[in-house]
Amino acid sequence: MPKVEWTWHFEDLPPAAVWPVLADTNRFNEILGLPSYQLEEVAQPDGTVLRRGTGRVAGIDLAWDEKPCEWVLHRRFRQTRVFSKGPFRVFGPTLDVTPTGGGSTVIYALRWEPMNWLGRLTGLRLARSSGRLIERRVKEGVAFLRGGPPMMFDYTPPAPAAGVRERLDAMVRDAEATGYAHGQARRLADRLLSAMEVDLQRVRPKALAAAFDIAPRDAIELCLAGVKARMLDMRWDLLCSNCRGAKMTVSSLDQLPRGAHCASCNIDYDRDFARNVELTFAPSPLIRALGTGMFCLSGPATTPHVVTQQLLAAGERRIVAMDLPPGPYRLRTLHPGRAVDIDHAGGPFPGLRITANGVDVLAAEKSGEIVFVNEAGFELAALVETRDWVREALTAHEVTTLQAFRELFADATLRPGDEAGIGQVTILFTDLRSSTALYEQIGDAAAFNLVRAHFAVLGKAVRDANGAVVKTIGDAVMAAFADPADAVRAALAIRSDVAALDRRLSAERGLADGALVVKIGLHMGPSIAVNLNDRLDYFGTTVNMAARLQGQSLGGDIVLSRAVADDPAVRPVLADAVVHDETVTLKGFGAPVPFVRIVA
Repeated sequence: MPKVEWTWHFEDLPPAAVWPVLADTNRFNEILGLPSYQLEEVAQPDGTVLRRGTGRVAGIDLAWDEKPCEWVLHRRFRQTRVFSKGPFRVFGPTLDVTPTGGGSTVIYALRWEPMNWLGRLTGLRLARSSGRLIERRVKEGVAFLRGGPPMMFDYTPPAPAAGVRERLDAMVRDAEATGYAHGQARRLADRLLSAMEVDLQRVRPKALAAAFDIAPRDAIELCLAGVKARMLDMRWDLLCSNCRGAKMTVSSLDQLPRGAHCASCNIDYDRDFARNVELTFAPSPLIRALGTGMFCLSGPATTPHVVTQQLLAAGERRIVAMDLPPGPYRLRTLHPGRAVDIDHAGGPFPGLRITANGVDVLAAEKSGEIVFVNEAGFELAALVETRDWVREALTAHEVTTLQAFRELFADATLRPGDEAGIGQVTILFTDLRSSTALYEQIGDAAAFNLVRAHFAVLGKAVRDANGAVVKTIGDAVMAAFADPADAVRAALAIRSDVAALDRRLSAERGLADGALVVKIGLHMGPSIAVNLNDRLDYFGTTVNMAARLQGQSLGGDIVLSRAVADDPAVRPVLADAVVHDETVTLKGFGAPVPFVRIVA
Protein backbone atom coordinates (compact mmCIF):
# COMPACT_ATOMS: atom_id res chain seq x y z
CA MET A 1 0.00 0.00 0.00
CA PRO A 2 1.56 3.36 -1.01
CA LYS A 3 2.43 5.79 1.77
CA VAL A 4 4.28 9.05 2.40
CA GLU A 5 6.12 9.76 5.66
CA TRP A 6 7.29 12.86 7.50
CA THR A 7 9.68 12.83 10.46
CA TRP A 8 10.05 15.59 13.05
CA HIS A 9 12.42 15.84 16.03
CA PHE A 10 11.46 17.86 19.11
CA GLU A 11 14.41 17.75 21.48
CA ASP A 12 12.70 19.72 24.26
CA LEU A 13 9.22 18.14 24.18
CA PRO A 14 8.66 14.61 25.52
CA PRO A 15 5.85 12.43 24.10
CA ALA A 16 3.38 13.36 26.84
CA ALA A 17 3.77 17.03 25.87
CA VAL A 18 3.30 16.70 22.09
CA TRP A 19 0.62 14.00 22.18
CA PRO A 20 -2.34 16.29 23.10
CA VAL A 21 -1.60 18.40 20.04
CA LEU A 22 -0.73 15.71 17.52
CA ALA A 23 -3.46 13.23 18.44
CA ASP A 24 -6.32 15.76 18.51
CA THR A 25 -7.80 14.65 15.19
CA ASN A 26 -11.01 16.60 15.76
CA ARG A 27 -9.07 19.87 16.01
CA PHE A 28 -6.72 18.99 13.15
CA ASN A 29 -9.58 18.19 10.79
CA GLU A 30 -11.26 21.51 11.54
CA ILE A 31 -8.10 23.56 11.04
CA LEU A 32 -7.41 21.67 7.79
CA GLY A 33 -10.77 22.84 6.48
CA LEU A 34 -12.43 19.42 6.34
CA PRO A 35 -16.21 19.44 6.77
CA SER A 36 -17.86 18.09 9.91
CA TYR A 37 -19.73 14.84 9.45
CA GLN A 38 -21.96 12.29 11.14
CA LEU A 39 -22.00 8.52 10.94
CA GLU A 40 -24.85 6.10 10.52
CA GLU A 41 -24.39 3.33 13.08
CA VAL A 42 -25.83 -0.04 12.02
CA ALA A 43 -26.00 -2.95 14.48
CA GLN A 44 -24.69 -6.24 13.06
CA PRO A 45 -25.90 -9.79 13.85
CA ASP A 46 -22.76 -10.50 15.92
CA GLY A 47 -23.45 -7.46 18.15
CA THR A 48 -20.80 -5.20 16.62
CA VAL A 49 -21.71 -1.85 15.08
CA LEU A 50 -20.87 -0.84 11.52
CA ARG A 51 -20.23 2.91 11.18
CA ARG A 52 -21.01 4.29 7.74
CA GLY A 53 -20.07 7.81 6.77
CA THR A 54 -20.88 10.02 3.83
CA GLY A 55 -19.51 13.38 2.80
CA ARG A 56 -18.33 15.58 0.01
CA VAL A 57 -14.77 16.89 -0.28
CA ALA A 58 -13.43 19.00 -3.15
CA GLY A 59 -16.56 18.27 -5.16
CA ILE A 60 -16.19 14.49 -4.81
CA ASP A 61 -18.88 12.38 -3.14
CA LEU A 62 -17.49 9.94 -0.60
CA ALA A 63 -18.95 6.98 1.29
CA TRP A 64 -17.01 4.83 3.70
CA ASP A 65 -16.99 2.39 6.58
CA GLU A 66 -15.10 3.84 9.53
CA LYS A 67 -13.02 1.35 11.46
CA PRO A 68 -12.50 1.98 15.19
CA CYS A 69 -9.39 4.07 15.72
CA GLU A 70 -6.40 2.44 17.35
CA TRP A 71 -4.01 4.13 19.73
CA VAL A 72 -1.59 3.79 22.61
CA LEU A 73 -1.52 6.88 24.80
CA HIS A 74 1.48 9.11 24.04
CA ARG A 75 2.87 6.56 21.56
CA ARG A 76 0.84 5.60 18.51
CA PHE A 77 -2.34 6.40 16.60
CA ARG A 78 -3.90 4.87 13.47
CA GLN A 79 -7.17 5.51 11.69
CA THR A 80 -8.51 3.59 8.71
CA ARG A 81 -11.46 4.32 6.45
CA VAL A 82 -12.61 1.75 3.90
CA PHE A 83 -14.39 3.54 1.05
CA SER A 84 -17.21 2.30 -1.15
CA LYS A 85 -17.44 5.56 -3.12
CA GLY A 86 -14.61 7.90 -4.07
CA PRO A 87 -11.14 7.68 -5.62
CA PHE A 88 -9.64 5.51 -2.85
CA ARG A 89 -10.45 2.11 -1.42
CA VAL A 90 -8.47 2.81 1.79
CA PHE A 91 -7.11 6.09 3.14
CA GLY A 92 -5.80 6.92 6.61
CA PRO A 93 -3.01 8.35 8.78
CA THR A 94 -0.65 6.79 11.30
CA LEU A 95 1.28 8.65 13.99
CA ASP A 96 4.22 7.22 15.95
CA VAL A 97 5.85 9.10 18.82
CA THR A 98 9.11 7.78 20.25
CA PRO A 99 10.95 9.20 23.26
CA THR A 100 14.46 10.34 22.40
CA GLY A 101 16.42 11.61 25.37
CA GLY A 102 14.28 14.33 26.92
CA GLY A 103 12.40 14.92 23.68
CA SER A 104 10.48 13.10 20.94
CA THR A 105 10.79 11.79 17.43
CA VAL A 106 7.49 11.88 15.54
CA ILE A 107 6.79 9.94 12.35
CA TYR A 108 3.57 10.84 10.56
CA ALA A 109 2.45 8.79 7.54
CA LEU A 110 -0.45 8.84 5.09
CA ARG A 111 -1.25 5.56 3.34
CA TRP A 112 -3.79 4.87 0.64
CA GLU A 113 -5.03 2.28 -1.80
CA PRO A 114 -6.49 3.61 -5.07
CA MET A 115 -9.96 2.45 -6.12
CA ASN A 116 -9.94 3.84 -9.69
CA TRP A 117 -7.93 5.88 -12.17
CA LEU A 118 -8.60 9.09 -10.24
CA GLY A 119 -7.12 7.57 -7.10
CA ARG A 120 -4.06 6.34 -8.97
CA LEU A 121 -3.63 9.75 -10.57
CA THR A 122 -4.13 11.89 -7.47
CA GLY A 123 -3.07 9.66 -4.55
CA LEU A 124 0.56 10.71 -4.27
CA ARG A 125 -0.14 14.36 -5.03
CA LEU A 126 -2.99 14.51 -2.48
CA ALA A 127 -0.93 12.78 0.20
CA ARG A 128 2.02 15.12 -0.31
CA SER A 129 -0.09 18.29 -0.30
CA SER A 130 -2.02 17.10 2.77
CA GLY A 131 1.23 16.25 4.52
CA ARG A 132 2.70 19.69 3.85
CA LEU A 133 -0.39 21.34 5.31
CA ILE A 134 -0.31 19.03 8.33
CA GLU A 135 3.39 19.74 8.82
CA ARG A 136 2.66 23.47 8.90
CA ARG A 137 -0.03 22.97 11.52
CA VAL A 138 2.17 20.65 13.58
CA LYS A 139 4.85 23.33 13.73
CA GLU A 140 2.23 25.88 14.82
CA GLY A 141 1.10 23.54 17.58
CA VAL A 142 4.66 22.94 18.76
CA ALA A 143 5.35 26.69 18.81
CA PHE A 144 2.26 27.07 21.02
CA LEU A 145 3.57 24.40 23.39
CA ARG A 146 6.86 26.25 23.63
CA GLY A 147 5.07 29.37 24.83
CA GLY A 148 4.79 31.13 21.48
CA PRO A 149 1.43 32.28 20.09
CA PRO A 150 -1.59 32.43 22.44
CA MET A 151 -3.56 29.98 20.29
CA MET A 152 -2.56 26.50 19.18
CA PHE A 153 -3.19 27.18 15.49
CA ASP A 154 -3.31 30.24 13.29
CA TYR A 155 -7.11 30.29 13.18
CA THR A 156 -9.42 32.92 11.73
CA PRO A 157 -12.87 32.71 13.34
CA PRO A 158 -15.98 33.60 11.35
CA ALA A 159 -16.93 37.26 11.49
CA PRO A 160 -19.78 37.86 13.96
CA ALA A 161 -23.13 38.88 12.54
CA ALA A 162 -24.28 42.48 12.77
CA GLY A 163 -25.20 43.48 16.30
CA VAL A 164 -23.56 40.49 17.99
CA ARG A 165 -20.79 42.48 19.70
CA GLU A 166 -23.29 44.99 21.07
CA ARG A 167 -25.50 42.14 22.25
CA LEU A 168 -22.51 40.51 23.94
CA ASP A 169 -21.67 43.76 25.77
CA ALA A 170 -25.11 43.70 27.37
CA MET A 171 -24.79 40.00 28.17
CA VAL A 172 -21.44 40.57 29.88
CA ARG A 173 -23.01 43.22 32.11
CA ASP A 174 -25.95 40.90 32.91
CA ALA A 175 -23.64 37.99 33.73
CA GLU A 176 -21.52 40.08 36.10
CA ALA A 177 -24.69 41.43 37.74
CA THR A 178 -25.56 37.91 38.92
CA GLY A 179 -22.59 38.00 41.30
CA TYR A 180 -21.33 34.67 39.95
CA ALA A 181 -19.21 35.67 36.93
CA HIS A 182 -16.12 36.56 39.01
CA GLY A 183 -15.03 39.27 36.59
CA GLN A 184 -14.54 36.67 33.84
CA ALA A 185 -17.61 37.34 31.66
CA ARG A 186 -15.67 39.41 29.12
CA ARG A 187 -13.06 36.66 28.70
CA LEU A 188 -15.85 34.15 28.17
CA ALA A 189 -17.52 36.40 25.58
CA ASP A 190 -14.24 36.85 23.69
CA ARG A 191 -13.68 33.09 23.71
CA LEU A 192 -17.12 32.45 22.21
CA LEU A 193 -16.23 34.65 19.25
CA SER A 194 -12.61 33.60 18.72
CA ALA A 195 -12.29 29.91 19.64
CA MET A 196 -12.39 27.01 17.20
CA GLU A 197 -15.66 25.11 16.94
CA VAL A 198 -14.10 22.05 18.57
CA ASP A 199 -13.66 24.09 21.76
CA LEU A 200 -17.26 25.31 21.76
CA GLN A 201 -19.32 22.25 20.82
CA ARG A 202 -19.21 21.05 24.44
CA VAL A 203 -17.87 23.70 26.80
CA ARG A 204 -16.82 21.83 29.95
CA PRO A 205 -16.36 24.17 32.93
CA LYS A 206 -13.48 22.25 34.50
CA ALA A 207 -11.53 22.43 31.24
CA LEU A 208 -12.42 26.12 31.01
CA ALA A 209 -11.03 26.59 34.52
CA ALA A 210 -7.67 25.25 33.35
CA ALA A 211 -7.71 27.47 30.25
CA PHE A 212 -8.56 30.58 32.29
CA ASP A 213 -6.37 29.59 35.27
CA ILE A 214 -9.25 30.03 37.72
CA ALA A 215 -10.80 27.78 40.35
CA PRO A 216 -13.14 25.06 39.01
CA ARG A 217 -16.09 26.35 41.02
CA ASP A 218 -15.54 29.87 39.66
CA ALA A 219 -15.61 28.46 36.12
CA ILE A 220 -18.81 26.52 36.85
CA GLU A 221 -20.48 29.61 38.29
CA LEU A 222 -19.24 31.68 35.33
CA CYS A 223 -20.94 29.29 32.90
CA LEU A 224 -24.16 29.34 34.93
CA ALA A 225 -24.06 33.15 34.92
CA GLY A 226 -23.49 33.01 31.16
CA VAL A 227 -26.67 30.95 30.76
CA LYS A 228 -28.62 33.38 32.92
CA ALA A 229 -27.39 36.21 30.69
CA ARG A 230 -28.37 34.23 27.54
CA MET A 231 -24.73 34.05 26.41
CA LEU A 232 -24.63 30.24 26.76
CA ASP A 233 -27.09 27.39 26.43
CA MET A 234 -27.23 24.43 28.81
CA ARG A 235 -26.77 20.90 27.49
CA TRP A 236 -27.70 18.01 29.77
CA ASP A 237 -25.87 15.02 28.26
CA LEU A 238 -26.98 11.49 29.10
CA LEU A 239 -23.69 9.62 28.67
CA CYS A 240 -23.46 5.99 27.66
CA SER A 241 -22.38 3.96 30.68
CA ASN A 242 -20.03 2.01 28.41
CA CYS A 243 -18.31 4.40 25.98
CA ARG A 244 -19.10 7.68 27.84
CA GLY A 245 -20.40 9.25 24.65
CA ALA A 246 -23.27 11.76 24.84
CA LYS A 247 -26.03 9.80 23.14
CA MET A 248 -28.90 11.97 24.35
CA THR A 249 -28.78 15.75 24.87
CA VAL A 250 -31.59 17.94 26.21
CA SER A 251 -31.76 21.58 27.22
CA SER A 252 -33.46 21.20 30.61
CA LEU A 253 -33.65 18.69 33.45
CA ASP A 254 -37.35 18.04 32.97
CA GLN A 255 -36.65 16.74 29.45
CA LEU A 256 -34.06 14.22 30.62
CA PRO A 257 -35.19 10.63 29.96
CA ARG A 258 -34.70 7.82 32.44
CA GLY A 259 -32.43 5.99 29.99
CA ALA A 260 -31.29 5.80 26.38
CA HIS A 261 -29.85 3.52 23.71
CA CYS A 262 -26.25 3.82 22.56
CA ALA A 263 -26.04 2.87 18.90
CA SER A 264 -22.23 2.87 19.06
CA CYS A 265 -22.18 0.16 21.77
CA ASN A 266 -25.54 -1.40 20.87
CA ILE A 267 -26.75 -1.31 24.49
CA ASP A 268 -29.51 0.28 26.56
CA TYR A 269 -28.49 2.10 29.73
CA ASP A 270 -30.09 3.92 32.66
CA ARG A 271 -29.71 7.40 34.09
CA ASP A 272 -27.58 8.09 37.16
CA PHE A 273 -27.18 11.73 38.22
CA ALA A 274 -23.80 11.10 39.84
CA ARG A 275 -22.25 8.98 37.07
CA ASN A 276 -23.59 9.59 33.60
CA VAL A 277 -25.53 12.86 33.45
CA GLU A 278 -23.14 15.68 32.54
CA LEU A 279 -23.89 19.39 32.20
CA THR A 280 -22.04 21.06 29.34
CA PHE A 281 -22.55 24.39 27.63
CA ALA A 282 -22.54 25.82 24.11
CA PRO A 283 -22.72 29.34 22.67
CA SER A 284 -26.20 30.74 22.28
CA PRO A 285 -27.20 30.89 18.60
CA LEU A 286 -27.69 34.60 19.26
CA ILE A 287 -23.89 34.79 19.52
CA ARG A 288 -22.47 32.10 17.26
CA ALA A 289 -24.12 29.29 15.35
CA LEU A 290 -22.09 26.09 15.24
CA GLY A 291 -22.21 23.41 12.59
CA THR A 292 -23.80 20.03 13.23
CA GLY A 293 -21.70 16.93 13.76
CA MET A 294 -17.99 16.76 14.60
CA PHE A 295 -14.81 16.84 12.58
CA CYS A 296 -13.68 13.49 13.95
CA LEU A 297 -16.11 11.29 15.84
CA SER A 298 -13.62 9.00 17.55
CA GLY A 299 -10.04 9.21 18.68
CA PRO A 300 -7.75 9.84 21.64
CA ALA A 301 -8.87 13.44 22.20
CA THR A 302 -12.56 12.56 21.97
CA THR A 303 -12.24 9.85 24.63
CA PRO A 304 -9.24 10.93 26.74
CA HIS A 305 -10.07 8.40 29.47
CA VAL A 306 -9.19 5.55 27.05
CA VAL A 307 -5.46 4.88 27.35
CA THR A 308 -5.31 2.26 24.60
CA GLN A 309 -7.71 0.91 22.00
CA GLN A 310 -6.83 -2.01 19.72
CA LEU A 311 -8.68 -3.50 16.75
CA LEU A 312 -7.97 -7.24 16.55
CA ALA A 313 -8.82 -9.78 13.88
CA ALA A 314 -10.49 -13.03 14.92
CA GLY A 315 -7.90 -15.26 16.61
CA GLU A 316 -5.27 -12.53 16.79
CA ARG A 317 -2.84 -12.25 19.72
CA ARG A 318 -1.16 -8.87 20.07
CA ILE A 319 1.38 -7.51 22.55
CA VAL A 320 1.12 -3.76 23.13
CA ALA A 321 4.13 -2.00 24.61
CA MET A 322 2.76 0.20 27.36
CA ASP A 323 3.39 1.11 31.00
CA LEU A 324 0.39 2.16 33.08
CA PRO A 325 0.64 3.86 36.47
CA PRO A 326 -1.29 2.57 39.49
CA GLY A 327 -4.97 3.42 39.52
CA PRO A 328 -8.52 2.25 38.76
CA TYR A 329 -9.04 0.86 35.22
CA ARG A 330 -11.74 -0.84 33.20
CA LEU A 331 -11.15 -3.47 30.50
CA ARG A 332 -13.91 -3.74 27.88
CA THR A 333 -14.74 -4.05 24.19
CA LEU A 334 -16.71 -1.96 21.69
CA HIS A 335 -19.36 -4.65 21.85
CA PRO A 336 -22.14 -5.59 24.28
CA GLY A 337 -20.78 -7.84 26.99
CA ARG A 338 -18.90 -8.16 30.21
CA ALA A 339 -16.43 -5.48 31.29
CA VAL A 340 -13.93 -5.92 34.11
CA ASP A 341 -12.88 -3.29 36.66
CA ILE A 342 -9.43 -3.62 38.21
CA ASP A 343 -7.41 -1.60 40.70
CA HIS A 344 -3.89 -1.68 39.34
CA ALA A 345 -1.25 -1.51 42.07
CA GLY A 346 1.65 -0.99 39.64
CA GLY A 347 4.08 -3.31 37.87
CA PRO A 348 2.98 -5.68 35.07
CA PHE A 349 -0.52 -4.94 33.79
CA PRO A 350 -3.06 -7.77 33.26
CA GLY A 351 -3.87 -8.96 29.75
CA LEU A 352 -7.27 -9.11 28.04
CA ARG A 353 -8.89 -12.23 26.62
CA ILE A 354 -11.76 -11.14 24.39
CA THR A 355 -14.75 -13.39 23.79
CA ALA A 356 -18.19 -12.89 22.26
CA ASN A 357 -19.46 -12.36 25.83
CA GLY A 358 -16.99 -9.66 26.83
CA VAL A 359 -13.59 -9.53 28.51
CA ASP A 360 -11.73 -11.94 30.78
CA VAL A 361 -8.57 -10.95 32.62
CA LEU A 362 -5.31 -12.71 31.80
CA ALA A 363 -2.42 -12.92 34.22
CA ALA A 364 0.14 -10.18 33.73
CA GLU A 365 3.15 -11.43 31.80
CA LYS A 366 5.82 -8.76 31.59
CA SER A 367 6.33 -5.19 32.74
CA GLY A 368 5.75 -2.68 29.98
CA GLU A 369 3.54 -5.03 27.92
CA ILE A 370 -0.20 -5.70 27.72
CA VAL A 371 -1.42 -8.85 25.96
CA PHE A 372 -4.61 -8.77 23.88
CA VAL A 373 -6.11 -12.05 22.67
CA ASN A 374 -9.26 -12.09 20.49
CA GLU A 375 -11.24 -15.33 20.84
CA ALA A 376 -14.57 -13.77 19.86
CA GLY A 377 -14.62 -15.30 16.37
CA PHE A 378 -14.90 -11.92 14.62
CA GLU A 379 -12.97 -8.63 14.37
CA LEU A 380 -13.39 -6.65 17.56
CA ALA A 381 -11.97 -3.56 19.25
CA ALA A 382 -10.87 -3.83 22.88
CA LEU A 383 -9.65 -1.11 25.18
CA VAL A 384 -8.29 -0.12 28.56
CA GLU A 385 -9.69 3.02 30.17
CA THR A 386 -9.28 4.85 33.46
CA ARG A 387 -12.30 4.90 35.76
CA ASP A 388 -11.67 8.39 37.11
CA TRP A 389 -13.06 10.09 33.97
CA VAL A 390 -15.99 11.51 35.96
CA ARG A 391 -13.62 13.88 37.76
CA GLU A 392 -13.38 15.93 34.58
CA ALA A 393 -17.15 16.00 34.07
CA LEU A 394 -19.60 18.36 35.75
CA THR A 395 -22.22 15.82 36.76
CA ALA A 396 -25.85 16.69 37.39
CA HIS A 397 -25.35 15.64 41.00
CA GLU A 398 -22.42 18.02 41.46
CA VAL A 399 -24.00 21.06 39.84
CA THR A 400 -27.37 20.66 41.59
CA THR A 401 -25.56 20.68 44.94
CA LEU A 402 -24.07 24.10 44.18
CA GLN A 403 -25.74 27.19 45.62
CA ALA A 404 -25.26 29.16 42.40
CA PHE A 405 -27.33 26.67 40.41
CA ARG A 406 -30.15 26.69 42.94
CA GLU A 407 -30.21 30.49 43.12
CA LEU A 408 -29.98 31.16 39.38
CA PHE A 409 -32.18 28.26 38.25
CA ALA A 410 -34.65 27.70 41.06
CA ASP A 411 -37.20 26.34 38.56
CA ALA A 412 -34.81 23.70 37.14
CA THR A 413 -36.51 20.52 38.33
CA LEU A 414 -37.41 17.05 37.17
CA ARG A 415 -40.81 16.28 35.72
CA PRO A 416 -43.53 15.83 38.33
CA GLY A 417 -43.48 12.17 39.37
CA ASP A 418 -39.97 11.66 38.00
CA GLU A 419 -37.06 10.77 40.24
CA ALA A 420 -33.32 10.34 39.75
CA GLY A 421 -31.03 8.01 41.65
CA ILE A 422 -27.82 9.45 43.09
CA GLY A 423 -25.05 7.10 44.12
CA GLN A 424 -23.71 9.21 47.01
CA VAL A 425 -24.75 12.55 48.47
CA THR A 426 -23.85 14.12 51.80
CA ILE A 427 -26.75 15.74 53.63
CA LEU A 428 -26.22 18.32 56.38
CA PHE A 429 -28.97 19.42 58.78
CA THR A 430 -28.73 22.29 61.24
CA ASP A 431 -31.09 23.69 63.85
CA LEU A 432 -30.92 26.36 66.54
CA ARG A 433 -30.80 25.19 70.12
CA SER A 434 -33.58 26.60 72.32
CA SER A 435 -34.94 28.86 69.57
CA THR A 436 -38.41 28.83 71.15
CA ALA A 437 -36.99 30.33 74.33
CA LEU A 438 -35.19 32.96 72.25
CA TYR A 439 -38.48 34.09 70.68
CA GLU A 440 -40.05 34.31 74.12
CA GLN A 441 -37.16 36.29 75.62
CA ILE A 442 -36.65 39.01 72.99
CA GLY A 443 -39.88 38.93 70.98
CA ASP A 444 -40.79 37.56 67.58
CA ALA A 445 -39.46 40.43 65.45
CA ALA A 446 -36.07 40.67 67.14
CA ALA A 447 -35.65 36.90 67.23
CA PHE A 448 -36.60 36.60 63.57
CA ASN A 449 -33.90 39.12 62.65
CA LEU A 450 -31.32 37.06 64.56
CA VAL A 451 -32.45 33.88 62.88
CA ARG A 452 -32.23 35.56 59.48
CA ALA A 453 -28.69 36.73 60.27
CA HIS A 454 -27.76 33.17 61.20
CA PHE A 455 -29.26 31.92 57.88
CA ALA A 456 -26.93 34.31 56.03
CA VAL A 457 -23.93 32.88 57.89
CA LEU A 458 -25.02 29.32 57.10
CA GLY A 459 -25.64 30.10 53.45
CA LYS A 460 -22.18 31.60 52.99
CA ALA A 461 -20.46 28.68 54.71
CA VAL A 462 -22.37 26.17 52.58
CA ARG A 463 -21.63 27.99 49.33
CA ASP A 464 -17.95 28.49 50.18
CA ALA A 465 -17.70 24.71 50.67
CA ASN A 466 -19.24 23.91 47.25
CA GLY A 467 -22.63 22.95 48.66
CA ALA A 468 -26.19 24.19 48.31
CA VAL A 469 -28.97 25.00 50.73
CA VAL A 470 -31.84 22.73 49.69
CA LYS A 471 -34.46 24.27 51.98
CA THR A 472 -35.13 25.87 55.34
CA ILE A 473 -37.64 24.37 57.75
CA GLY A 474 -38.45 26.85 60.51
CA ASP A 475 -35.06 27.60 62.07
CA ALA A 476 -33.47 24.51 60.49
CA VAL A 477 -31.48 24.22 57.28
CA MET A 478 -30.97 21.25 54.97
CA ALA A 479 -27.94 21.39 52.66
CA ALA A 480 -26.46 18.96 50.15
CA PHE A 481 -22.87 18.32 49.06
CA ALA A 482 -21.31 16.15 46.39
CA ASP A 483 -18.13 15.68 48.47
CA PRO A 484 -18.32 14.64 52.15
CA ALA A 485 -15.09 16.49 52.95
CA ASP A 486 -16.69 19.71 51.72
CA ALA A 487 -19.70 19.01 53.93
CA VAL A 488 -17.49 18.59 57.02
CA ARG A 489 -15.60 21.80 56.20
CA ALA A 490 -18.95 23.57 55.94
CA ALA A 491 -20.05 22.15 59.30
CA LEU A 492 -16.87 23.35 61.01
CA ALA A 493 -17.23 26.79 59.42
CA ILE A 494 -20.90 27.01 60.45
CA ARG A 495 -20.09 26.18 64.05
CA SER A 496 -17.26 28.74 64.15
CA ASP A 497 -19.10 31.49 62.28
CA VAL A 498 -22.34 31.18 64.25
CA ALA A 499 -20.35 31.31 67.50
CA ALA A 500 -18.66 34.50 66.25
CA LEU A 501 -22.06 35.95 65.31
CA ASP A 502 -23.36 35.10 68.79
CA ARG A 503 -20.44 36.90 70.45
CA ARG A 504 -20.90 39.95 68.24
CA LEU A 505 -24.62 40.16 68.92
CA SER A 506 -24.02 39.71 72.64
CA ALA A 507 -21.64 42.67 72.59
CA GLU A 508 -23.83 44.88 70.38
CA ARG A 509 -27.28 44.10 71.80
CA GLY A 510 -26.55 42.95 75.31
CA LEU A 511 -27.82 39.41 74.72
CA ALA A 512 -26.63 36.65 76.98
CA ASP A 513 -23.86 34.48 75.55
CA GLY A 514 -25.27 31.40 73.85
CA ALA A 515 -28.39 33.01 72.41
CA LEU A 516 -27.45 31.50 69.05
CA VAL A 517 -26.06 27.97 69.29
CA VAL A 518 -26.29 25.67 66.28
CA LYS A 519 -26.85 21.91 66.25
CA ILE A 520 -25.39 20.04 63.23
CA GLY A 521 -25.71 16.49 61.88
CA LEU A 522 -24.34 14.88 58.70
CA HIS A 523 -24.73 11.60 56.86
CA MET A 524 -23.79 10.36 53.40
CA GLY A 525 -25.24 7.63 51.19
CA PRO A 526 -27.49 6.97 48.21
CA SER A 527 -30.49 9.21 47.72
CA ILE A 528 -33.32 10.01 45.36
CA ALA A 529 -33.63 13.44 43.72
CA VAL A 530 -37.28 14.46 43.33
CA ASN A 531 -39.40 17.41 42.30
CA LEU A 532 -40.98 18.69 45.53
CA ASN A 533 -42.85 22.01 45.63
CA ASP A 534 -41.26 22.94 42.29
CA ARG A 535 -37.75 22.60 43.71
CA LEU A 536 -35.15 19.86 43.40
CA ASP A 537 -35.17 18.00 46.71
CA TYR A 538 -33.75 14.79 48.19
CA PHE A 539 -35.61 11.87 49.69
CA GLY A 540 -34.74 8.55 51.34
CA THR A 541 -32.95 6.86 54.21
CA THR A 542 -29.83 9.02 53.89
CA VAL A 543 -31.87 12.19 54.46
CA ASN A 544 -33.71 10.64 57.39
CA MET A 545 -30.47 9.51 59.03
CA ALA A 546 -28.91 12.98 58.70
CA ALA A 547 -31.97 14.56 60.32
CA ARG A 548 -31.92 12.04 63.17
CA LEU A 549 -28.21 12.60 63.79
CA GLN A 550 -28.75 16.35 63.94
CA GLY A 551 -31.21 15.59 66.73
CA GLN A 552 -28.35 13.99 68.69
CA SER A 553 -26.37 17.22 68.67
CA LEU A 554 -26.34 19.07 71.98
CA GLY A 555 -25.44 22.39 70.38
CA GLY A 556 -21.95 23.63 69.61
CA ASP A 557 -20.91 20.11 68.63
CA ILE A 558 -21.13 18.31 65.26
CA VAL A 559 -22.50 14.80 64.83
CA LEU A 560 -21.18 12.72 61.92
CA SER A 561 -22.27 9.29 60.80
CA ARG A 562 -19.47 6.75 60.60
CA ALA A 563 -19.89 6.76 56.81
CA VAL A 564 -18.86 10.43 56.77
CA ALA A 565 -16.19 10.20 59.48
CA ASP A 566 -14.51 7.18 57.87
CA ASP A 567 -14.31 8.66 54.37
CA PRO A 568 -10.60 8.91 53.36
CA ALA A 569 -11.01 12.56 52.30
CA VAL A 570 -12.66 13.49 55.61
CA ARG A 571 -9.99 12.06 57.90
CA PRO A 572 -7.43 14.85 57.21
CA VAL A 573 -10.13 17.46 57.84
CA LEU A 574 -10.68 15.97 61.30
CA ALA A 575 -6.98 15.54 62.09
CA ASP A 576 -6.95 18.28 64.76
CA ALA A 577 -10.53 17.81 66.01
CA VAL A 578 -11.49 16.32 69.38
CA VAL A 579 -13.92 13.49 68.63
CA HIS A 580 -15.92 11.00 70.69
CA ASP A 581 -17.24 7.69 69.37
CA GLU A 582 -20.83 7.01 70.44
CA THR A 583 -23.75 4.75 69.59
CA VAL A 584 -27.47 5.50 69.75
CA THR A 585 -30.78 3.88 68.90
CA LEU A 586 -32.64 6.11 66.46
CA LYS A 587 -36.32 6.13 65.63
CA GLY A 588 -36.99 4.32 62.37
CA PHE A 589 -33.70 2.40 62.40
CA GLY A 590 -33.64 -1.14 63.78
CA ALA A 591 -29.98 -1.51 64.75
CA PRO A 592 -28.03 0.85 67.03
CA VAL A 593 -26.30 3.57 64.99
CA PRO A 594 -22.62 4.38 65.65
CA PHE A 595 -21.59 8.00 65.14
CA VAL A 596 -18.79 10.48 65.86
CA ARG A 597 -19.30 13.64 67.90
CA ILE A 598 -16.92 16.56 67.25
CA VAL A 599 -16.89 18.36 70.56
CA ALA A 600 -16.52 22.10 70.92
